[in-house]
Amino acid sequence: MTSPDQDAAPEAQGAAPEAQSAADAVARSRMSQLAGEDFSLAEAIGGVRGLVESVAPGLVFVVVYLVSGHQLAAPIIASLAVAVVLVVARLVGGTPVTQALGGVVGVLIGVVWAWRSGQAQDYFAFGLWTNAAYAAALLVSVIVRWPVVGVVVALLRQEGFGWRTDPDQRPRLRRYTAATWLWIALFVARLAVQVPLYLDAATAWLGTARLVMGVPLWALALWVTWLLVRERPAPAATPDQPAH
Repeated sequence: MTSPDQDAAPEAQGAAPEAQSAADAVARSRMSQLAGEDFSLAEAIGGVRGLVESVAPGLVFVVVYLVSGHQLAAPIIASLAVAVVLVVARLVGGTPVTQALGGVVGVLIGVVWAWRSGQAQDYFAFGLWTNAAYAAALLVSVIVRWPVVGVVVALLRQEGFGWRTDPDQRPRLRRYTAATWLWIALFVARLAVQVPLYLDAATAWLGTARLVMGVPLWALALWVTWLLVRERPAPAATPDQPAH
């Protein structure tokens, strides 16, 4: 099937090394699902291992926090230990450690913030800031007509960005913009639920909300995004309208 952006292919092929590096990074991420003809929920969440790595540290923190009678040291140590074990397991198995290592960094930041403040809810503060940053960045991308979802899809498909200015591709720009708004809504929804819990120091509920609104909402948003951006079959030619 001929891509609507075929005329922009030379632009993509002549991209700077930085753009190619960005394309490679995107292709290795979970967002690579967006370029596929089919959607795999297992791949979207990184498989069973990816699900465990995403959920385990936060879940352990909440459980140990409750069991220890709202003490701070035990859940901090337990969650960090789990994150480290997950990285070690990948190293031993000879599998890429990027996702698990990213989890360790996030857990470590949460641990440092909670330890320094003495407030358990600060373990989740970094996640609130990152959600706010993502929402802001995506909003800016829509305002300047560079919707992030469109950029990601273009990199994955190794296409150019002609859809931004080509009147014939305006429907594609609208779909990319709608998909980007979907992700903005996801991050804003997380903040709307979790910030009040953080301000109320409702740590257990905050941790639960983080888990519920984490991987499940991510997978749902990715699936809906795939529905919006997937390639549509070209209309069949009629006898009066030969195919080009």
